[in-house]
Amino acid sequence: QVQQVESGGGLVQAGGSLRLSCAASGRTFSSYAMGWFRQAPGKEREFVAAISWSGGSTYYADSVKGRFTISRDNAKNTVYLQMNSLKPEDTAVYYCATARSHGLYSGSYVAIEYDYWGQGTQVTVSA
Repeated sequence: QVQQVESGGGLVQAGGSLRLSCAASGRTFSSYAMGWFRQAPGKEREFVAAISWSGGSTYYADSVKGRFTISRDNAKNTVYLQMNSLKPEDTAVYYCATARSHGLYSGSYVAIEYDYWGQGTQVTVSA
């Protein structure tokens, strides 16, 4: 049904920047909130950022506030994650996901609120 394909991951030095893209299809893209999660080896999947259907509301994990920016281009069915001032702690596989809801609410940071996931893209930040 719904598909997401992430791209833009790679290897960068600490302090550098990277922009991830997620192209979505299969469901009316602009009708649903979108999120980014990440997972490092041996760790649980961690919430990173979310954006409402209109792009008017965003929510970020404390660990990335001020450094990461989530945005969306509904005309291109694409959501982005601009990552600046990267740290080695940001190293993980990053996943985009389509939410079950249209907007954001208090539960939008948990993975169970998202029903479709991409394959992930690796981000590695060296010191």
